[in-house]
Amino acid sequence: MKITGDQMLVKKINKSIVLDTIRRHAPLSRARVSEVTGLNKATVSNLVADLINDGLVQEIGPGESSGGRKPLMLLFRGTAGYAVGLELSVTHLKGVLTDLEGHIITEYAVQLEQHDVSSVFEQLKLAADYLIQTAPPSPHGVIGIGIGVPGMVDEEGTVLYAPNLQWEKVPLRAMLEKAFQLPVTIDNEANAGAHGELNFGAGIGVRHLIYISAGIGIGSGIMVDGELYKGAWGYAGETGHMSIESEGRPCSCGNRGCWELYASERAYEHYQVHLPAHTTKELIEYAAQGHEAVLTLYEAIGRKLGIGITNIVNSFNPERIIIGGGLSKARPWIETALRQVVEERTLPYHRRSLQIEWAALGSRSTRVGAAYSAISQFLGRIRVSV
Repeated sequence: MKITGDQMLVKKINKSIVLDTIRRHAPLSRARVSEVTGLNKATVSNLVADLINDGLVQEIGPGESSGGRKPLMLLFRGTAGYAVGLELSVTHLKGVLTDLEGHIITEYAVQLEQHDVSSVFEQLKLAADYLIQTAPPSPHGVIGIGIGVPGMVDEEGTVLYAPNLQWEKVPLRAMLEKAFQLPVTIDNEANAGAHGELNFGAGIGVRHLIYISAGIGIGSGIMVDGELYKGAWGYAGETGHMSIESEGRPCSCGNRGCWELYASERAYEHYQVHLPAHTTKELIEYAAQGHEAVLTLYEAIGRKLGIGITNIVNSFNPERIIIGGGLSKARPWIETALRQVVEERTLPYHRRSLQIEWAALGSRSTRVGAAYSAISQFLGRIRVSV
């Protein structure tokens, strides 16, 4: 019998649905997969057989019986492949190798001294190569590379504008795919962080959330009804460049009074009182010792973070705000002032059921989220056998 293109497409879609159901709800039986997906039992049985043959699903023995023969339970095989997740910032390049369930296998970090495209690209290649080499043997090997970058990225994986790196129109995905012959996904680092927290962290089960990445700059990943909102042209979430001071400091983006000048690690250089150090890692040590100037700094940053979060809450009415990025390490000295401002300034109906959480993945949200983007691309293009 000749298989038409439409039939193959339907089978591919159904196969992806069955795999996603097993991944999210395992362990479960074939009958339960049929109930959850609405697909008939024969279709589910055939597709599960394909997925077992692909090495992506495994049977783990009998489950509880509801009266008849005990059903064989199914489990997603997270070690069937591995993904590289990279996070590019102004100061560092950090990466992880994860399995298909987001579990970290290997980590990588290097400080960036130069920001020109050729120098950073060489560091990206070194990082990805190192992580790929550490991948354990598996049926599918390394299935892709995901990268979160501090800037605007189009659908082709071109970094259109990254002001803190001084990059414009860098075809990063094409460059890396040529170098590694692997699929590459590239997104804004806050979008990647939102994916990380939604799938593996503090956002599991939440439909409307906003992830705020506060580090050298600030960006936001906006999840609306469980899907990443990117706006008309894919550039939504550049909240670090919303003005919170109408005649404020000039920013590298060309604007004035940008939120990230006052509520990110960039605020350190503008703080008027002499600081004993200049990095978050060093400053939180002084904060833990009760250093007055550092405590005052973090209280001020907390209030400015609260102002920006208030604007976001009043605009989007999310269920949950999740704060991540390098600055989240200073949570003990930021949080009180931040929450106080949000409580004072957000509209009552918006804050009634609002939850403000800190990233469960800590500073790794973007890296893990970038790996997840590669994983989701791989799982979405599972081959159909005929």
